[in-house]
Amino acid sequence: MTRPPAQNRKANDIMKQTPSSRKVNEIARERIAAILLTEIADPRLSLVTVTSCEVAIDRSLCNVYVSADRERYDEVAEGLESAKGRIRYLLGRGLDWRVTPELRFIIDTTVDEAERITEALRNVPPTMRSETSHEDD
Repeated sequence: MTRPPAQNRKANDIMKQTPSSRKVNEIARERIAAILLTEIADPRLSLVTVTSCEVAIDRSLCNVYVSADRERYDEVAEGLESAKGRIRYLLGRGLDWRVTPELRFIIDTTVDEAERITEALRNVPPTMRSETSHEDD
């Protein structure tokens, strides 16, 4: 059975998760996080966290998910875009992969969404308590 060319595969197939790809993803995440922390001096990228990476099976592309303060999303995106070439160069030097993946930075908003949901749940009126307290009578 032969696989279709990469351009004909679905995006999910290219980024499919296996134990081996999880290890590759973690290596990329750790290395990119270290580069941002120690080798990139752009103040727009201070307090940015690399939450995860998804490296394509052929290692041609790496989706890098980053987290930052909600108010700084645009600033962080601009800083990452301007430093993308340097980060890729340093990543290639630090890995023994045949190909250095193209980097695509994506702002990870899951923490903000979780905070928004938690806040919404705190503000829900205690209607359920009222109903249960009458049932006990």
